[in-house]
Amino acid sequence: MEFNVVDDLSGGLHFFDGKRTTISASNKFDVFEPRIGRVVAECPISDADHVDKVVSAASKAQSQWAQKTPLERGKVLKKAADIIREHLEELARWEARGNGKPIYEARMDLESSADTFDFYGGIAAAVLQGSYIEVPGGSQQRFAYTRREPLGVVAGIGAWNYPFQTATWKIAPALAAGNAVVFKPSPFAPISAVFIGEILTAAGLPLNIFCVVQGEAETGEALTMHEKVMKVTFTGSVASGRLVQMNAAKRNIKPVTLELGGKSPLIIFDDAKLDIAIAAAMLANFLNQGEVCSNATRVFVQRGLVDEFTKRIVEEVKSNLVIGDPLKEETRVGATINERHLKRVLDYVNSAKQEGARVLIGGERVHPHNVEDGFYFTPAVITDVNDSMKGARVLIGGERVHPHNVEDGFYFTPAVITDVNDSMKKKDLYTKYSHIDKLLIKVAREEIFGAVMLILIFDTEDEVVQRANNTQYGLAAGIITSHIDKLLIKVAREEIFGAVMLILIFDTEDEVVQRANNTQYGLAAGIITSDLAKAHRVSARLQVGTVYINTYNDTEVDVPFGGYKNSGHGRENSIETLRSFTQTKAVYVNVAEKLEHCF
Repeated sequence: MEFNVVDDLSGGLHFFDGKRTTISASNKFDVFEPRIGRVVAECPISDADHVDKVVSAASKAQSQWAQKTPLERGKVLKKAADIIREHLEELARWEARGNGKPIYEARMDLESSADTFDFYGGIAAAVLQGSYIEVPGGSQQRFAYTRREPLGVVAGIGAWNYPFQTATWKIAPALAAGNAVVFKPSPFAPISAVFIGEILTAAGLPLNIFCVVQGEAETGEALTMHEKVMKVTFTGSVASGRLVQMNAAKRNIKPVTLELGGKSPLIIFDDAKLDIAIAAAMLANFLNQGEVCSNATRVFVQRGLVDEFTKRIVEEVKSNLVIGDPLKEETRVGATINERHLKRVLDYVNSAKQEGARVLIGGERVHPHNVEDGFYFTPAVITDVNDSMKGARVLIGGERVHPHNVEDGFYFTPAVITDVNDSMKKKDLYTKYSHIDKLLIKVAREEIFGAVMLILIFDTEDEVVQRANNTQYGLAAGIITSHIDKLLIKVAREEIFGAVMLILIFDTEDEVVQRANNTQYGLAAGIITSDLAKAHRVSARLQVGTVYINTYNDTEVDVPFGGYKNSGHGRENSIETLRSFTQTKAVYVNVAEKLEHCF
């Protein structure tokens, strides 16, 4: 089968039996082209019955693919890489149309996608080999060996910000390992996955080893809960990731890889080379309209450099970030994915203004010439953002007591504690009750489950939201206010996922490490400094999956990518990922004429 890039979407956006197709469904979603703000197609939604049909077909077909050697499977993937490069310009135009990113970035995504198929096609034969193990006392007549075997059907759920590239991060290693893949793209960017299916079929992939279903949350639920799905790999929000993790265990226990959100820090020390700091900050905030999960929207600048840095970054944004039609070569900032997300980013900027932050440039909706109805936003730089936090006194209670007639019972006087520091250490505490020290060391972060009230003082809404969220828990919260607008989402704590840079000032290394780590996320961080010893020291202290030193947002297929904390678990890219799509079987062998026993 020869691959050709279609001119329109009339052939459908599902992929089954090796071809682009459509389905009959009562529910549909609109497919928007962000650059023009218009509906370009209507896509039927896969219900649970259709998902079952597709997964069952993939499960049935998977065994023949698994029987091929890793070398044979690798040839198919490398052929797919060749096809991508051959049609790169046409595919890049569709990527720019479907996602809104500038065409020059779309080309880079397609090159990276081809590299991904090449990489996994090339390493599969070597990495998927088992091992020979000598058994103690076996005298070479007893030994063991291991086999790396595919899992079966893998469910992939993709993201809308890099619809082609991040799809290949899931698809290529899963196929190289001998699995079948049923992929559900984001309904905001559903086009690219079908092109990948057509490319793989043209490269020689057997029918139904790769399929595409389309839909929203209900489709994803049916896919992740399916008993024939043996692994789920998901990219998306923390909230959706929690649901995926739960659904994946409802009918059968399956491993899950989660690549979730981030609120990454970029730390610029005052010994940094300013040109490198500016370039890193631009890369950390404004690629892909700021719609990058690893983006470092929190730019911490040491006090001695902040004035010069702030002046230069505003000049750089003003002179270099050309906003406009993603299909034009000069465009450096394209269209936001949709109207709803554009409003969300604008709301973050407005909330920052209301809390006293200053927007130095950008932060508004614009209407570029010839694409006036698209979803466009001027990249923003915001300063005067305060993320700082405020030792502990027991005002009353906090002691064991022995009431009359029940002296041997377990009684505790209800405690009210004030002057609590969210990140307090034992040396910060002062109390006349020496026996309560151990409680206080952890009191601000762990569940006490006893009659202890902590009183903490805050000054601003941004501050209290940040501190309230700074916990591993998420059961409940209370808000007492006469102003309902206090419930607004906040720029300093949450993932914006837009072209918004926050400049925050710091003084010391210890301070900035504490502030950088003070988030539920742990995807990435950047360090800009001329002192490499400092860079490596700080890198070791940051609670993130990827650290960039004097650079930012590099992505290589042979380097693992993934997060700490609520940014997910498991890794994408690298040898590590290929192995995660396999299961290891151990085989014990006795070739002696007899077998001793202990009975």
